[in-house]
Amino acid sequence: MHTPLTGYTRFTFTRDDRVLTATITGNNPVNGVDEAMHEELARVFTDLQRDPDSDIIILTGAGRAFCAGGDFDWFDEQIAHPERFRDIGWDAKRIVTTLLEMEKPIICRMNGAAAGLGATIALLCDIIIADERAVIGDPHVKVGLVAGDGGAVIWPQLIGYARAKEFLMTGDLIPAPRAAAMGLINYAVPTAELDAKVAELVAKLQGNPKWAVRWTKVVANQPLRVLAQQLMDASIPYETLSNMAKDRAESVAAFREKRKPNLTGE
Repeated sequence: MHTPLTGYTRFTFTRDDRVLTATITGNNPVNGVDEAMHEELARVFTDLQRDPDSDIIILTGAGRAFCAGGDFDWFDEQIAHPERFRDIGWDAKRIVTTLLEMEKPIICRMNGAAAGLGATIALLCDIIIADERAVIGDPHVKVGLVAGDGGAVIWPQLIGYARAKEFLMTGDLIPAPRAAAMGLINYAVPTAELDAKVAELVAKLQGNPKWAVRWTKVVANQPLRVLAQQLMDASIPYETLSNMAKDRAESVAAFREKRKPNLTGE
């Protein structure tokens, strides 16, 4: 089935033979996730899988960031209208499940900061190659939210529960070289070498029989797919509840105003 990659406002697509690069192109300098991007993320991986003219996907970001998490204007809308947060639950699950269901290999070219949902998307890719100046982390808690959009699924599988819980509960960002050293990502390379490293991995994948590579990924992802189905039905409701807490609004306001939040525990 041919599904043209059209109608997207937060992604651009380029092709090099049978390699397709999908570039996150947000409406802000750090490719923060707004409502439009969230909706497109819930369908783009299905469309990429169905694209008949590609065998390998490279996912990257435009400008100086990969994807730096939620857009703060969208946060304000969610706080003022909690039903809008509730309404994105279906799409939130589909972002994670469709990315894990993709059969085509997907390489993350992490050109800059990957935070929150951006970090989840990066880590759910098959091979993550980062600019050594980039940082990665899941600071949901810093804006008053449960790390419910996939962080609790993938982080413990990559670096173990002790370290994963530390970073998910503190929201600390990790420099790419340290992330590579702990096994969170595959490589951290100098900026000038990023494209060459991506091309090297693409060539290695292309040098093997397509279906052997593709179905090896399917088998390896099976436990993650089961885990995601189990956890997301709990994590999304918890995240929805945390959006209605008083400290959520205060955390977002404090972040905007570059001050320490006055947290009450409510």
